[in-house]
Amino acid sequence: MSSIIDSHPESRRTAEIMRRFNDVFQLHEPSALAELVGEDCVIENTVPAPDGARHAGKAACVGLWTAIATQPGTRFDIEETFVAGERATIRWRYWMADGNSLRGVNLMRVEGGRIVEAMGYVKG
Repeated sequence: MSSIIDSHPESRRTAEIMRRFNDVFQLHEPSALAELVGEDCVIENTVPAPDGARHAGKAACVGLWTAIATQPGTRFDIEETFVAGERATIRWRYWMADGNSLRGVNLMRVEGGRIVEAMGYVKG
C-alpha cells in the first residue's frame, strides 16, 4: 500500500483519520467508527448499480460500514491512499468470501476531525 500526503497540517490530520478508518476494515474491528464518523455523514454506496444507495446520518453510516467490516471471509487490500487537505482518495480491492474480487475507489471528505462524506465507485 502506498500513501501520498501533501505537507499541509490538515492533510496530516486527514491521513491519520483515513489510516484509522482503513484499519477498521483491515482488522475487521468497527469499534473506532463511532469516533471517526460525523453526525451529518453521507455515504453514496457502490450498490445497487448504477447510482448506489445513499446513507445519511451517523447511525446509518456507522451501520453500513460495520456490516461491511464484519463480513466473514472478506478482506480489503488498500492499494493507495492519496490525501490533500480535507479530502482523501482510497483505491482498494475487495475480496469476497467466495474468492472473487472487485476494485474500487472511495472519495472521502473530513470536516472537524470526522468523516462527513464518502462516495464509493467500482470498476465494471
